[in-house]
Amino acid sequence: MLTFRHPMKTDQRGKPGRKMRRSAGTTDEARAEELREQINTLLSDESWFSVHRQSAAAELFDDVVVRAFYEDLTTPTTRSFDVRSQKIGLPGKEDGYFRVLLIGPTGVGKTSLLRQFIGSHPERDRFPSTSASRTTISDIEVITAPGEYYNCVATFFNEWTVQTLVYECVADAGAVLWDEQPDAKIAERLLQHRDMRFRLSYVLGSWGQGLVAQADDEDGFGDEPTAFEAEGEDVPVAEEIARMQATLQGYVARIRVLAAKAKADLGVEIESLIKEDRDAAQDLFEECLQTLPDFDELVGDIMDELRKRFDRLNEGLTRRPGGWPESWVFASDDRDEFIRTIRRLSSNWAPSFGTLLTPLVDGIRIRGPFAPHFGNGERKLVLLDGEGLGHAKDSATGVTSHITSRFDQVDVILLVDTAKTPMLDTPTSVMRAVAASGHHDKLAIAFTSFDLLKRQANLPTQADQRAHVMATVNQALASLREVVGVPVIRAISRDIDERCFMLGYLDRVITDKNPAPAAELLRLLAHFEKVGFANAASVQVRPVYELARLLFSIQGAVAEFHSRWDAILSLGGAPNVRRAHWAEVKALNRRVALRIDNYEYRDLMPVAELLGRLSEWITRYLDTPLRWDGKQPSEEEAESALGLVQREVFKRLGPLAEQRLIEAGYGRWTRAFHLSGRGSTFERARGIQSVYIENVPVPGPVLDHRSTDLLREMQSLVGEAIEAAGGMLIGEALG
Repeated sequence: MLTFRHPMKTDQRGKPGRKMRRSAGTTDEARAEELREQINTLLSDESWFSVHRQSAAAELFDDVVVRAFYEDLTTPTTRSFDVRSQKIGLPGKEDGYFRVLLIGPTGVGKTSLLRQFIGSHPERDRFPSTSASRTTISDIEVITAPGEYYNCVATFFNEWTVQTLVYECVADAGAVLWDEQPDAKIAERLLQHRDMRFRLSYVLGSWGQGLVAQADDEDGFGDEPTAFEAEGEDVPVAEEIARMQATLQGYVARIRVLAAKAKADLGVEIESLIKEDRDAAQDLFEECLQTLPDFDELVGDIMDELRKRFDRLNEGLTRRPGGWPESWVFASDDRDEFIRTIRRLSSNWAPSFGTLLTPLVDGIRIRGPFAPHFGNGERKLVLLDGEGLGHAKDSATGVTSHITSRFDQVDVILLVDTAKTPMLDTPTSVMRAVAASGHHDKLAIAFTSFDLLKRQANLPTQADQRAHVMATVNQALASLREVVGVPVIRAISRDIDERCFMLGYLDRVITDKNPAPAAELLRLLAHFEKVGFANAASVQVRPVYELARLLFSIQGAVAEFHSRWDAILSLGGAPNVRRAHWAEVKALNRRVALRIDNYEYRDLMPVAELLGRLSEWITRYLDTPLRWDGKQPSEEEAESALGLVQREVFKRLGPLAEQRLIEAGYGRWTRAFHLSGRGSTFERARGIQSVYIENVPVPGPVLDHRSTDLLREMQSLVGEAIEAAGGMLIGEALG
């Protein structure tokens, strides 16, 4: 094993010298020692510290050493979609396929609906996985294609992202020892990331796995949990479970030692700081714990355990230059074998913990003759599923950039919600984002658990039940009139009843013997085809906009963004805006400073938030052009023309938001991340606020150079989009 500090890579603390572990590729100790001497020689001479010296290094050093030092420096860290497309292409309308994007809150039955579309049996197949907790964290792309073979390509999170998540799990486990806690609590924090997405227990085994669970209290009811078919499952045997438990117990013991050492090292300093600023004291304790030598060793040991789990994928695995797995392909003409094999990359079945790779997978694309158990005839569909949205308490909370970036790539945006508690803030935020992006003509809404409404005494008929759900839809639309403008909401409302589908019994196998639920699912599938076949109307009308009104829209959007984020950072007040805990702010700061995970942490999404506010305010501006050149359009013609302009603007706003909030302010983000000690939590928030003030200033009556620069860029962006959509922007531009 080659172990060294890389001088050109930052670690999880944002400092140079990331600890690297690379296989020497040999069991010969003399050979391994020779390689270690070579890497030490390279590290001792700074002239080698450039990607341009790789060719020269290859002439002097062994290929193993050159790969260990150079090759990951030039390998893109985020290219999973492209890798999947190289293995299995994603067909579109030109191939006769319709693309459907499924979006919805966690736990509403989005994946259960996907199972119905592909004929996946809830007990026998169990793919994709479902549960009461957040289950789907990777992109799942299903291509229903005729043929005999089933194909799959899975891609994995890059090593840097996984290592950072492991780092945060170890840090969080150590942080609970700020107060005394039992081993089980330490293991809980270690094995489940705080954001509920990354679960090490799936890969390493769960704490106490293999022990006989204490029986739950009897509830007096006869319902038994679903008995999953275990035949063919990859389940660890007793010896493996014992080995995994010993490994986990060793990790917990090492975390205890780290926490005790950190407290001892801080001594009187921490006791004094606790009296003045308890948050800063805990932050200092966590920082001290994370800088101890054995902390990085523990993270490295866990990463080694994760690497071993890939040994179960014998064939079809490709790796990045540094050795970390990149993708895996599999094909079979046996449907049962195919589903059973790919479950190890998507399952959440507890008896298989310790053998699964689910948390390490960032995308799975499958292609095959998948079809529902109801209806007949083949359908060419691309079904795009992904992680469910968190349950927000504010409909202005942004929808992730990863999701909104797909709006332009699909034919149908299917919002999945539950009929039990329909159209709360999270689904309303999706509708808000779709409306503001100009893709409202693609929107459809599927309400799951509709069968549960028949038990309500005040809703005796199915018509009453549907009317109850539709009332919440219309109420949500009414609440968005002032946010995205009346014309857009009017366009959605015109045929919203035809775009809403009431679905029940999705947890069961629905066949033609279940006429009511099957009929509604068939109506939904027919809607996919109807929207997919619809050709975009050629726009014969030309909207003309006045530049001066655009400047007021930019001012309003930016002011709203600042008001929300001042409240999030606890530096101001705004109604209905959740104030983030200092640890969440630091976690967001880490993701920006280390450039991981779309620069988002839970519901802290600055780029998505700025995109949302700008698109909403500009949509209202675009909805009311100064005039129309040529003939006066009909209402439908106007909506088509305005939607095209909105989509063109939305495509351009995302890169602008990322450039201004992340790239232009990266130095400030990095400095904020390195703050520690007394007052650091407050100063970090102020540092992030300064990024927003400096790079996205609120234009005032007197424009300074920063505001002028923002307005120039925005008027150029919107002007180009309007012209690309066939419109015109008039007025005197800023010089």
